[in-house]
Formats: sequence, C-alpha cells, structure tokens
Amino acid sequence: MRLSLIGLISACAIVLISCSTGSSLAITETSVAQKSATIATSRESTAGTEDTVLPSTSSSDQSAFQPSHGQTKEEAVERPKPDLLVPSDFTYLGAFRLPGSEERPYTFAYGGEAMTFNPNGDSKGAADGFSGSLFVMGHNRMPYGELPHGNQLAEISICKPLVTKQVEQLPQAVFLQNFHEIDPGLFAYLDEIPRVGIEYLDNPATGAVLHLCWGQHFHHEDEALGPTHTWVSPALGQKIEPNGWYIGNQSPYSVNNYLFSVPTEWAGEHLGGRLLATGRFRDGGWSGMGPSLYAYVPWDTETGLPVASGTHLEEIVLLQYARSDETDIIEHSLEGYQHGDEWEGGAWITTDSGRNAVLFAGTKSIGERYWYGFINATGPDYPCLQEEFIGEFTLLRFADGTPCPNETDWVCEDPISGRGWWSSAFSGQFILYDPADLASVAAGAMEPWEPQPYMRFSIDDVLFLNPSGVDIETLGFGVQRRFRLGDVCFDRGNGLLYVLELFADEAKPVVHVWRIE
Repeated sequence: MRLSLIGLISACAIVLISCSTGSSLAITETSVAQKSATIATSRESTAGTEDTVLPSTSSSDQSAFQPSHGQTKEEAVERPKPDLLVPSDFTYLGAFRLPGSEERPYTFAYGGEAMTFNPNGDSKGAADGFSGSLFVMGHNRMPYGELPHGNQLAEISICKPLVTKQVEQLPQAVFLQNFHEIDPGLFAYLDEIPRVGIEYLDNPATGAVLHLCWGQHFHHEDEALGPTHTWVSPALGQKIEPNGWYIGNQSPYSVNNYLFSVPTEWAGEHLGGRLLATGRFRDGGWSGMGPSLYAYVPWDTETGLPVASGTHLEEIVLLQYARSDETDIIEHSLEGYQHGDEWEGGAWITTDSGRNAVLFAGTKSIGERYWYGFINATGPDYPCLQEEFIGEFTLLRFADGTPCPNETDWVCEDPISGRGWWSSAFSGQFILYDPADLASVAAGAMEPWEPQPYMRFSIDDVLFLNPSGVDIETLGFGVQRRFRLGDVCFDRGNGLLYVLELFADEAKPVVHVWRIE
C-alpha cells in the first residue's frame, strides 16, 4: 500500500504554513479487513481484571463525534490525593495527521516508534495556540538488509487538532526538517523490530540536545552488542561526537523504549539531579511484568560535558517488576498484568494547579484469557496454540495469571494471524502513578515492584482503530486489535499531551492531543 511521492515542501513554505487542511480522499477498508470484520465480534470484554477500563463509544453521526472518556459528571472518579491527576483533568482536543508520502524509508508509515516535543520549534505556530514542534520517528528499520536506513527522524509543525472520527477530515502537519538518519553509528546492528525512545532537553549545562535510547525485540545481555543510550543534535543532519552509554548493569530489555524528562526540582530533591527517565516494557515479561523506569544523567553536572563513551551510568531505579525469566509465577507485577500488555510511551505530567502524575500509555491486554500463539477464527474467546511450543513454557493463562489446564485442547490448525502474545480483548489505556511512590523507591523505602497505578482509564473512544484494515494478521482486529498506541510526549509549558495512534491513517500514525489542567 504505497502512495505516490509528493513534492518536497520548500523552506519558505514551511515557515509560512503550519498545517494543511484534511484531504477529501475517502479511506475505504480492504477486502481482507471486510472478511475479518465478519469474524470479529463487537463485544468488549473486561472480565477478569481489576482495571478501571471505561467503555468505548460509537456514533452513526461521526462528524459530530464527541469523546466521552467513559464518564459523566455524575460518574466522576474521586481524586485519591489533592495533588494527583484524574481522568476529568484530561480534556480531549482532537487529532491531526502527519505529512509526507509512503516511500520507504522517508515516511511515517510503519513508524511512530519515538516522539518528543520541542518548545523552540515552529515560532509561527503560536498563533493557533499550539506552539512548538514535534520530532517524530519514521518507518522502522527491517532486518536482513531489507531496510537498513529506517528509523529516520523528522521535525513537524503542530496543528490545531480537530475532533472527528473521519481521518480524512483531520488537519495535516508540515515538515520543518525532513527525514534524517540520527543513529551516530552506535546502533547499526539493532534492526530487528527496533525499540527507540527520544527526548528533547534544553538544559543550561548542555544546551539543546536530543537524548536517544535504542534497542530491538531480541536484545540479549551482551556488552559486545554495544551501548543503549546517546545524544544527538536537534539540527538534524548536524553531526556531533558520538558517545554511547549503558544504564548501569541493567538488562537492555528494561531500558530502551521510552525516554522522558523529570521535573528539575523533583530530580534535584529525589534523584541527585538526574533529569532523564528511561525504560521499556517487553511483551512476555522479559523486561519485567509491568513498565520499568530508571533515572540517569549522561553529562558532568559541573562542566556539561558528556560522560566518557562506554560508561555504565549510575542509575536510580524507580520501577522494576519481576521478570518472567526469574519466575514463572505472575508475582511482584503490575496489578492486572498480562503477558500481552504493551507500554510504549511515558511522560512526567505536571500542571500549574500543582497536580501531577507519571503516565504510561499503551495497549492493555484485558481478556479473560491470554496466550502465546495466534488468533482463532472461531472468535476472540477461543485461544489458538501451536503444538510444538507446548511444554516449553506456560502458553495459556487466565486473566489472573493462573495457568490454564489442558493446553493441548486449544491447538488449532488454521490460525488467522501472526504468532505472538494474544488476548481475548485489548484496550488502549493510560495508567497513572503517584510520583511520591517513585520517590519512596528512590529512597529505598519501597521495593521497585511495589508501586501500582492509582488510576487507569481507556482512551479507545477517541481512537480510529485502523480504519483501512492495514496488516491485520499482525495487528489483529476488533477487540483483539494490538499495537494501538505509540510514543507520547508532554508540552509542560502549555499542559498539552501528544499521543501517537499507530496505523490510524492507513499505515501512518496520527497525533492525538489532550489538555491537562
């Protein structure tokens, strides 16, 4: 599914135009999506979990769509503490499209692995109330030489978002800097389902830099594979001396998928000035049975110079749940954890009102059962296992983590998806942690697996959920749609949260926007 290459936007046009209007081209479902729609059930299931999963909404008049977030004023969630955020503090503003063609690797199609906000970008954008710009990562690399120059980065304008359920009605951002390779040569070997995080930080000690972490789906603990973190120039294409670092002696599976800044005052009080938080969640619990989080700083705080390349930085653990290679029991885990969970982005949210939270965004497995295998054509309540894996590890569990008996009863001969961790239902969610709990972990007063989200809620009612039916064998469909969300970033100055929804505009992500007060 490739679109013709559009003409490059001139530098003058980029300065004068922050966004373009939505295309009138209607998006239609592919025949394979139509076939799958007859298999997929519209029933949402939240059984077997204690998650606060709020219902999705639908409307036949989608042009007048208004998100509900699953709650009314009468149903407003009680605030656990005066300084903590709750769903009613999140106001959905709408979404906008990303620019460009689908010519690999200079495309956002099959991208969205990383995103960060630049408060100093796009000075013309302030007129519509959405100043700054976004750095967004494009099409992922592919192994075996198929696409070695993927995961390029581009800088785009921020549009005034629109609330609609019609993707083609959304405004479209424009390029401020076109795609550039940003790997300084440290991560060339990491091309098998890359995992990347990025954060723009303009610190007085270092000036403006893009902090970067990089991993891949199979990333074994072998120092010969090289470091996981570096920094690069926000002037894409401008080379600076490459320096690569490790996060202590932590597993690469736990450190290299999301990256965000910590409020300066909080970092000074609790983290010895470590202004960056990094982590990863790897399905199957290889990274830990819940999102991990580590604080680090890669520069000398007196000189601002980068720490020597190859250094194992002294990290502070903020979150680390038990790993599945340490125990086969679902314990010391995120409450409601399932192996098919996906946590793809995070942000440390603060507001002018003094409220705060550490947010993770992802696709939560919420089914009555979850399994390693395939989608079963019979329906989402029916697992589908591969016989050759039975006995190697626990393939099938109930929602509470208890192994299901008689796995051989669920071997199926005609799966309709790729192999991986599946569930009878998934949900796009935000989960919120109390920063005070992370402070307790940093101080040694809590174990790193003890903090739990004080709030979680579904955002499915505003998602487009792959209207073009792209790659449904990998993504799934209906209630079994995986990989709903990509990275997130936060504009602290204006209280705006930006969230990538993957495969919303054919194979491209779209950017959703919330104001948090």
